[in-house]
Amino acid sequence: MALKLNIIIGSTRPGRVGPVVASWIKEAAIEHGKFDVELVDLAAFNLPLLDEASHPKAQQYANEPTKRWSASVASADAFLFVTPEYDYFAPAALVNAVQALMPEWFYKPAGVVSYGGISGGLRSAQVLRQLLSNVNVHALPQVIPLPNFPHFIGQDGVFRPNQLMKDGLNDLMDELHKWAGALKTLRPDAAQEDELLLQGV
Repeated sequence: MALKLNIIIGSTRPGRVGPVVASWIKEAAIEHGKFDVELVDLAAFNLPLLDEASHPKAQQYANEPTKRWSASVASADAFLFVTPEYDYFAPAALVNAVQALMPEWFYKPAGVVSYGGISGGLRSAQVLRQLLSNVNVHALPQVIPLPNFPHFIGQDGVFRPNQLMKDGLNDLMDELHKWAGALKTLRPDAAQEDELLLQGV
């Protein structure tokens, strides 16, 4: 059974470029061939700002958006976050989405593709990596920045990366696959799934 990679579009603003960049990443991930790939649009979940009464560790979710988001995150073995940089920081909607859950993130690797101006969104990527580490995600250091991203979007609305971006993303997915396989052995639910498969259940 292939490991599952969720590519998460981290911006929810109208007019965002995240879906354009994420479409390229999805195609590249499918071509990479080592993951089952799902494109996850954070905007589709309509997550309110931390509106659950119980602590995320309890997983006692009362609200439908949180339940759907929990199921999406729990289904993945690895993550690739696609994020812009707002005021030298990660988008508030993405920070909220990470903090809305807890055990669903545990013992899974994550990579970050950031886009922005001359810095390529690296400051956003750095704070996001720190936040992910705080919820027991292994945030890989190999961030892929996309500086001056509008120059790579054609009039047809398609993102066309240069070779350095392509190579960097491919290397990042290699690393994600290595860590996803190793970390899966640490997750109790994954161990139970493997046991059921061995038993033919």
